[in-house]
Amino acid sequence: MNNPHKNKRLPENAELRGSIDLLLNEGDNFLKQSLGDLNVSNYRYDISEAVDELCLDGEIIRQLIEDYIIQILKSKITFYKYIQDLKKDELESRTLDYASLRNLAHKNLGVARNLRIKDAQKLLEVIMNEDDLDYIRLCIKALEISAVKLNPLCAYETLNLMQVKNSL
Repeated sequence: MNNPHKNKRLPENAELRGSIDLLLNEGDNFLKQSLGDLNVSNYRYDISEAVDELCLDGEIIRQLIEDYIIQILKSKITFYKYIQDLKKDELESRTLDYASLRNLAHKNLGVARNLRIKDAQKLLEVIMNEDDLDYIRLCIKALEISAVKLNPLCAYETLNLMQVKNSL
């Protein structure tokens, strides 16, 4: 499995780096204050559970985790678009169809379960079952924090690459 980030040097992005540092430093406080009932604020991923249960080499698991981080950070944009569409429908008194949002959560949940990322599992289960759009939005932010905490360098490189691609 090739890592799309290896051997590519992107320009240093101080603003992005600062926002990732802020997520890492303030993320647990955000999780405690906003989603304390889910008990995900102090979660620390342990790769050994996935290595043992999946009978895979640690390096393969790390590569899969990087793929998961990329997937979550890209999915975040789509999650927010779905919420925005649902909010618009709500304002216009239309029936809310959560299917797209829940399907995307389900897709990501499968990967989180396979890799044994327990905080992401909880968050994605809430996203799949909750109807409160503001609460879902908080869960998506928490999912981003969870992904960044798994590998901050991978998250930085992914977000930086996404910014570069969007500017083209």
